[in-house]
Amino acid sequence: MSLHTDGLTQFLEVLPAVVRERLERAEDLNSLVEVVLDYGRPAEARYRDRVERWSDVVVSEHDLAYVEKCIGVFGSDNRAGIERTLHRISAIRNRVGKIIGLTCRVGRALEGTIDIIDDIVRSGQSILLLGRPGVGKTTKLREVARVLADEVEKRVVIVDTSNEIGGDGDVPHPGIGSARRMQVRTAPEQHAVMIEAVENHMPEVIVIDEIGTEQEALAARTIAERGVQLVGTAHGQTLENLMLNPTLADLIGGIQAVTLSDAEAQRRGTQKTVLERKAPPTFDVVIELLDYDRLAVHHNVMKTVDMILRGVPPRPEIRVRTGAGAVEVVQKEQTAEIDEPGFNQRFPALARTADARAQRRERTDTRMQRRPEPAAEDGERYAVISGNGHDGNGNGNAQLIRIFPYGIARTRLERAIREKRIPAYVTNDVNQADAIMAIRSTFQSKPRKLRDLTGKPVNTVVVKSNTFSQIAEALEQIVRQTRNGPVVVADTAAMEEAQKAIDSVIQSGKPIELAPASAPVRKLQHQIAEARRLASESIGEEPHRRIRILPTRIA
Repeated sequence: MSLHTDGLTQFLEVLPAVVRERLERAEDLNSLVEVVLDYGRPAEARYRDRVERWSDVVVSEHDLAYVEKCIGVFGSDNRAGIERTLHRISAIRNRVGKIIGLTCRVGRALEGTIDIIDDIVRSGQSILLLGRPGVGKTTKLREVARVLADEVEKRVVIVDTSNEIGGDGDVPHPGIGSARRMQVRTAPEQHAVMIEAVENHMPEVIVIDEIGTEQEALAARTIAERGVQLVGTAHGQTLENLMLNPTLADLIGGIQAVTLSDAEAQRRGTQKTVLERKAPPTFDVVIELLDYDRLAVHHNVMKTVDMILRGVPPRPEIRVRTGAGAVEVVQKEQTAEIDEPGFNQRFPALARTADARAQRRERTDTRMQRRPEPAAEDGERYAVISGNGHDGNGNGNAQLIRIFPYGIARTRLERAIREKRIPAYVTNDVNQADAIMAIRSTFQSKPRKLRDLTGKPVNTVVVKSNTFSQIAEALEQIVRQTRNGPVVVADTAAMEEAQKAIDSVIQSGKPIELAPASAPVRKLQHQIAEARRLASESIGEEPHRRIRILPTRIA
């Protein structure tokens, strides 16, 4: 990657003198991301890998006024720029409109940032980029405009609402190449300028940053229906986030509730009210920027959305840029299967994969039926596992961890693996699993079933409910356990329950019974009570055996 002249000199000139002097003394000024100036608080310099807060440099009204004077007029979106640079200064105002804070962000134009998606950009498909703030969406968007205009030689028009793509001023930054730039006077007018660009300037490609309102989503659909290639960004980190956003869901086709007839619902094997995609998606491809050099690609948005609505998790293509600069596909996009009566008629293109899944499941069931019934063993044996060599850091030499979901929402587990960048995948074969993630209610009601299924000790992590946050936490716990060797089955919810019960016993002086738990979990609960110097006892019979916390103090 090569770097255009980023105008750091112009950026430093608009900052207060004391802040400018501190930054000029820094050795890694090229890694500066932004400077934060809040009235009455220490100034901050945020770099890519750290934050410097100068306690002896307290921002004054004079400092803010100096920056405002150098910048000039802020727009209706409280943003301003520096002439012929990509830097952005955003203001925070009080109730009467006075500026009390400034975020001064460094803008850089990088060449070579889209080599990881170069084939998709040149394909002519409409592309939507998603990702958290600061992950490089606008930088890639600027490079896409330059490549399509200069190398592919298409007519490219950029709708630049906040002047982040082409820079501030009437002459755009050279980072956009020969692409044309249309500025937007106020943010609410962006959708109108998008339509104007198509009607007046005959573009082959339109580049849009930050599609955020329903009107802008509608304008994007209008542009796509006229045969113009769209490349844009939107608020949201994943395709699933976009589906849950009613304002922007139209970008991927929109979601609607459909009431089926009794016969149709019975044929599908679903409830009468189901969710379906409302229209063809505006964008053909959705790219989730997981990190600066790692992304997930959904090549067929229409198919992916249909699958998600039917409970099938997306399996996007994962691309990374290695340390040597090469682009590598670490996971190929896989077509998931849908087991649904009537699916073959409604989606014939996917019928073959559904049949393949049924055959695999039949083979798995046959193997499990042939397996001899294991003898009853102590309840704690299946809770101990041995490490299998995974390093848990996601580097190239780590083996993938195979996770078997037991009552867990597979869609959420797949999403957690993708967003956390865990070297793991979900397996349907419990015999091949390196770890099992189980829902607490199922695990407690049938604690021996998992041991009987596998016939061997397997690392098992239990979660209280099917929420994304708990599944993500359990996923990280599996990685830690796999890395650290032998572990005992973990149930965070059970441990929290024990802690709360102990606090209640200390306050009320009355014994409290905990929920039924497996032997290894009960052992940990006893240890927690002992650490707080309270007596505890096990009561009941399996599978309803549980712990009772007593108010009796122990020495």
